Amino acid sequence: MTPRDARRAEPPPVRVSAEGLPSWLEPLAEVAVTLRAGQLSRWLPPPHGGRPSAVLVLFGSGPHGPELLLLERAFSLRAHAGQASFPGGALDPEDGDPAGQGPLRAALREAEEETGLDPAGVRIFAVLPRLYIPVSDFTVTPVLGWWREPTPVAPVDPAETARVFTVPVSELADPARRRSAVHPSGYRGPCFLVGDTLVWGFTAGVIDRVLHFAGWELPWDADREIPLAPGA
Repeated sequence: MTPRDARRAEPPPVRVSAEGLPSWLEPLAEVAVTLRAGQLSRWLPPPHGGRPSAVLVLFGSGPHGPELLLLERAFSLRAHAGQASFPGGALDPEDGDPAGQGPLRAALREAEEETGLDPAGVRIFAVLPRLYIPVSDFTVTPVLGWWREPTPVAPVDPAETARVFTVPVSELADPARRRSAVHPSGYRGPCFLVGDTLVWGFTAGVIDRVLHFAGWELPWDADREIPLAPGA
């Protein structure tokens, strides 16, 4: 193989396996392979176009039980400043086929670039259907992972990420922390009060559906609203 061929060679495949998951993750792993995009969001990818991207929905075991990894975007960013999100971003050419393993590689690569985690300690156990974010024209593949060997995490680039944190699943499921976010544009969707951070938008929508289909959801009052600022 010549050096040019080596550069063009397909990266090694990312293994997807539910083997060795903790028992509390098994219900999510079982249902994830059956889900359709319409069960997860009302915004579905267009037949053509959209910018391929992926996010890593990473679960671990923390001092307060099962937890989820999130980050807070830098407040200096021009788009989505200060918003909480999953690690992730657009696919790069070297990630490979957007219809194949590209989203898996992108989710792990972006998580490493944003939080400093070691992808070798992550087991991908399911891949959800592609969803759509109309405001940014992203088609997003949520990649579900088990953090079997956690490593230290922190913002790699403070200009992009303000902080990296984990949230216990029990907090996300707590009805007292749940609201409906309402935007002047007409948007309405679930949101979560996590400390002094409001998790809303695409990220909150995925969390809401994960809680529901994994059987972790508790009854909550969707009529309790939080108004969002016009520029949010």
